[in-house]
Amino acid sequence: MKVPCIIPRLGALLLALASGAALAQAPYPTKPVTIVVPFSAGGGVDAMARVLAEKLRTVLGQPVVVENKGGGSGMIGAQAVVKAPADGYTLLMGSAGETAINPYVYKSRMQYAPQTDLLPVSLIVKVPNVVVVNPKLPYKTIDELIAYARANPGKVRYGTSGVGNPQHLSGELMARQAGVQLTHVPYRGASNQLLDVIGGNIEMTFVSLAGARQFIKDGKVRTLGITSPGNSPLAPAIPAISDSATLKGYTLENWFGLFAPRGTPAPVITRLNAAVAEALKDPKLDARLRDLGGNPNPASPDQFKAFIQQESARFARIVEDAKITPES
Repeated sequence: MKVPCIIPRLGALLLALASGAALAQAPYPTKPVTIVVPFSAGGGVDAMARVLAEKLRTVLGQPVVVENKGGGSGMIGAQAVVKAPADGYTLLMGSAGETAINPYVYKSRMQYAPQTDLLPVSLIVKVPNVVVVNPKLPYKTIDELIAYARANPGKVRYGTSGVGNPQHLSGELMARQAGVQLTHVPYRGASNQLLDVIGGNIEMTFVSLAGARQFIKDGKVRTLGITSPGNSPLAPAIPAISDSATLKGYTLENWFGLFAPRGTPAPVITRLNAAVAEALKDPKLDARLRDLGGNPNPASPDQFKAFIQQESARFARIVEDAKITPES
């Protein structure tokens, strides 16, 4: 009778456990860290990732590199991070779209599950959008816009930077909460949206404050409201949409945060979260993020996770009510 040889198996198990413990306890980081931005260079997520990376280099004592992997509504870059080694050296600068909205819009097309395949590290910023219109149009407030849309069903066209993103959901939420019909027109990039508002090809657009700032300053567009809950410190002169008589309580913001692949050791997540919190205490970084249209909101991993779950549930209701699909 042969006796099973368990010694080699036991040795292999102990070696694996020791390796995992060593990884969790090893100084972090000891080499460059890569932050993947799931969009092309030059956009809001990219700009904020780069200014954050610059500060994190000092805090972490290692190079922090930003790598753009655009395409697929942010899903290509996110999936690349999901497949990366879970060692804290490949991170995702994710937005609400690819981490909390896309599962409800793209469903079976998704090749990863954000809430299980990505570990929340820290919320970085909340990013409200503003509603802008051509200054020649008759409505000067959100309530006047809603009244016009109610009297002219479907004639108010609103531009966004794509199907199923927070701008699109902002328009659908507005339409349903006010009981009006708005027509969605998706674009590729904020500049084209704004140019078409100025040219009269569409009536309004939802766009980031940073994207619209120069157009607002030059008087080429009229700002009706901001999607943050209450007047935003980013633009205190712009009224909150939630203050209007017809859209009480209305709010919908994009947000950017840092994520790591599932399985990343808890001590590494803790170190990264502390590094982000320390970085965001820098007044220069804070000011730069605000200039880019973001309101810094650091959070613990557990707080960020709870926030994502709450936001995801709300986004799911909007997508379902509006019947948003990739072809919308």
